[in-house]
Parts: sequence; structure tokens; C-alpha cells
Amino acid sequence: MSIQLTDSLKQLLKETAQELKGVVKRKFIAQTVMALGQGGQSIAERELGWNRVTIGKGIKELNTGITCVDNYRGRGRYKAEEHLPNLLEDIKNIVDSQSQTDPIFKSQRLYSRLSAAEVRKQLIEKYGYSDENLHTSETIRVKLNNLGYKLRRVKKVQPQKKSRKLMPFLSN
Repeated sequence: MSIQLTDSLKQLLKETAQELKGVVKRKFIAQTVMALGQGGQSIAERELGWNRVTIGKGIKELNTGITCVDNYRGRGRYKAEEHLPNLLEDIKNIVDSQSQTDPIFKSQRLYSRLSAAEVRKQLIEKYGYSDENLHTSETIRVKLNNLGYKLRRVKKVQPQKKSRKLMPFLSN
């Protein structure tokens, strides 16, 4: 016995699945697929847009009674640009005035005398970012590297060493 999917039933199933999360959602999907009968997984994938891996996981959980633990923490954080959409443009504005190209033209990288901590400080002063909302100087260093800037320490001027070349003596 199989269930015929009408447009209103498809809409109801999709909306219900969207409202549910995690184990409860997988259990609902698995019960729906099992009610569809033979070929229910492919019908659910094609007609409802459900993932076959999720369907299979839900069916295994339903049959064994063992719940799979989701590793949401392992998915990582959002990028800094998602929290602060103008961050990269503001960093470019600050660093472009203080950067120069590679003096020997071996690479396309731009060298900057500013440190990541200084860029962070200027972002707070010039562009009004708050200290709490702005990411660490390590994150800003990574963003600078991704933008193509290479951070270099400013070398202090050192006196040139006196060379100890043997001077030929003039003989008369």
C-alpha cells in the first residue's frame, strides 16, 4: 500500500519537516518514507527535496532505537565578514596608504608597515568599531594575509659595516 502525494500533502510535509530539528526531524522523515512504501526514499528525495543520507540515518535510528548525536559544535564559526560586512573594505582603506610593493618585484604582494594590532586600533578610532564587537588582532592578521598584504617589521637603520678589504699599497 502506498500513499499518493497531492500538492497540498507535499506542502504540509515540507513545512512540517522544516519546523522540526535534529532527531525529531529525522524520525518524522523516516516515518513518512516508511508510510510511502516501496520506493519511498526516492519519492521523498524527488518530490519533497529531502536528503537520502538524512532519510537513511532516520530509518536506522527508527529501527534500532539508537539516537545519533549531532556534532553541531564541529561545524565552525561564521566568518568575520558575516558579522561585520564592511570590515575588509575598511582594512583596505587603512592599509593601502601605508603599503608598498615588493622592492625586487618577485611577487605581487604588498608590504605594510602596520601591525595587525595597529590596524585593529585604527579600525576602532577611524571607523567606529567597538572593542567588544571587533575580532582579535590575530583574525585581522589573517584577513590582511588573505587580502594580499605581507606584514613586515620596520627595520631600524643600521650603520654599514666597514669592509676589511686589503688595499693595494702604492709602491714607488
